Amino acid sequence: MKKFFISVSFLLFHSPTLLFSQGYPITPVSFTQVKVTDSFWGKRLKASREVTIPLAFSKCEETGRYENFIKAAHPSESYKVEGFSFDDTDVYKTIEGASYSMQTYPDKKLEKYIDSVLVIVAGGQEPDGYLNTARTMNPKHPHQWVGMERWSQVEELSHEFYNLGHMLEGAVAHYQATGKRNFLDIAIKYADCVCREIGPNPNQQVKVPGHQIAEMGLCKLYLVTGDKKYLDQAKFFLDMRGKTSHRDPYNQSRKPVTEEFEAIGHAVRAAYQYSGMADVAALTGDQAYITAIDSIWNNIVSKKLYITGGIGARHDGEAFGDAYELPNETAYCETCAAIGNVYLNHRLFLLHGESKYYDILERTLYNGLISGVSMDGGTFFYPNPLSVGNEGYERQPWFGCACCPSNISRFIPSIPGYVYAVKDSQVFVNLFMSNRATVNVNKKKIVLEQETNYPWNGDVKVKVAEGNGDFTLNIRIPGWVRNQPVASDLYSYVDEQTLQYKVLVNGVQVESLLNNGYFQISKKWRKNDIVEVHFDMQPRFVKANEKVKADQGRIAIECGPVVYCAEWVDNHSDVNKTLLSPKNKLTLVHKPELLNGVNIIQSYGQSLTYDSNGKLVVQDTPLTFIPYYAYSHRGKGAMNVWFPYRIEAL
Repeated sequence: MKKFFISVSFLLFHSPTLLFSQGYPITPVSFTQVKVTDSFWGKRLKASREVTIPLAFSKCEETGRYENFIKAAHPSESYKVEGFSFDDTDVYKTIEGASYSMQTYPDKKLEKYIDSVLVIVAGGQEPDGYLNTARTMNPKHPHQWVGMERWSQVEELSHEFYNLGHMLEGAVAHYQATGKRNFLDIAIKYADCVCREIGPNPNQQVKVPGHQIAEMGLCKLYLVTGDKKYLDQAKFFLDMRGKTSHRDPYNQSRKPVTEEFEAIGHAVRAAYQYSGMADVAALTGDQAYITAIDSIWNNIVSKKLYITGGIGARHDGEAFGDAYELPNETAYCETCAAIGNVYLNHRLFLLHGESKYYDILERTLYNGLISGVSMDGGTFFYPNPLSVGNEGYERQPWFGCACCPSNISRFIPSIPGYVYAVKDSQVFVNLFMSNRATVNVNKKKIVLEQETNYPWNGDVKVKVAEGNGDFTLNIRIPGWVRNQPVASDLYSYVDEQTLQYKVLVNGVQVESLLNNGYFQISKKWRKNDIVEVHFDMQPRFVKANEKVKADQGRIAIECGPVVYCAEWVDNHSDVNKTLLSPKNKLTLVHKPELLNGVNIIQSYGQSLTYDSNGKLVVQDTPLTFIPYYAYSHRGKGAMNVWFPYRIEAL
């Protein structure tokens, strides 16, 4: 089969509700075009729609988020400004998630509710567009983090630009989903205020975000409006980072961004900044940005990534650690950081077109991200450790600092927008979940239907349900199939298995050289053509690079994209003190009645105990492993991902 190489020519970003503007080298198929019918993700989307989003809106009401906007509409020196300076973003993030959800499941009552909230939000906006309730409700006595003048503390804790970024993200999603401009116009007005007051000109201030995300939001606004000033503003924020008086590794400002090649500091801020850098790299073609963000990604994937896709090793500063510093019991792995890791890898795929980015995205998605929310959508983790002692660890119904729950409320409903992408006459199938998608290829509408029981088995069927035409279907062959957990030597498989895959078109097996990790099928497609893909899916032992001290002499288990753990409730031995040999047999068993339906893995380990004479003896003990994301749903107790196979690792 002819080998096709990804070029870096720029395409038009398009969506039914968007204006045309120059966009990414590869175009994502919008969430507005993909209806997910999947069993695994369908349950998650249902929980988000019926539990998480209503809960988040109710918390905005209960905790005074809406009241802050009402107070901002009628400022008074009598108001005591409490909470966090970024509380406004919980409103924006929840509207964003609800907007994604409404696209697939229209809800007139919810839409009317959001419109009423937006009236309240608009009321808190100052005439020139500035919108930050932590200042506006009481300008003479603002929030202690905000400072007496606009932007005076924005490089530290005021979060004025952070609020803008989440507002833009939410407004764009709302506009895409509903076609309404009521939120978008509020956001544009604030963005224009920032563009007027912040910049390189004599009448402007030179400031950068203390907490990044405005860069991402401004790039989205550029793609919606076609107005390049928003892209320029995003690049200005990044260009000036490390050049102002505030220089701190905590928020990645120790040096200019194009001179930084290591992931450092607060992991969420970092992931948002790196995503913004990837946006600017892709949208401008700036080679210095491309070099820097590629180097940072390599640093993460080769030295600072947990097997679950989590990032941010340290509780202190919620930060990246040193190279190979990946502790398990004290791992921070904030849920927001996992979401940021997905954003980064998605953008780098849109820039480079290589499957290795989706391998990380998928690993994060199925493990360290969805672990952050219970399967019923109602409780949440902030950190996501990989080992828990007998005292246990459980999800909470909410947090005073609500960034993780509100971030989950916006992310989960956006998942349909990560499944497909298009470039010229190429269609990329990046994630495997049952869905029906409308894809525009060479100005022709093609409808694809995908059926699968992934991640529990490796069989995927893609059908051309409507349309015909010449195009190349690029099917991602995951790294776990190709004997490569991640695109580095940070993790590797212990066993000597070689997994296979095969692809059939209309029942006939076809062959193709992989290009950037994609199996390519080029033909004139016709309605009802069917592609069947089979990935061997076997439980496998994984080890970490010996430089990861926390995992020396230890092994973990994964099957397909899912990382497994052992939890107290399924096991009689202490799961943190049980030896597991990499030579042990691993048996995969489907349990439809357990934890919303999962595959479990059964094996056995060895524990040390004392006999009646007080001598140490080795005792065989059965072990049951469940998906990591599913632990802590049946009470509090011990959990472990990395098992010792050497005595000294106990």
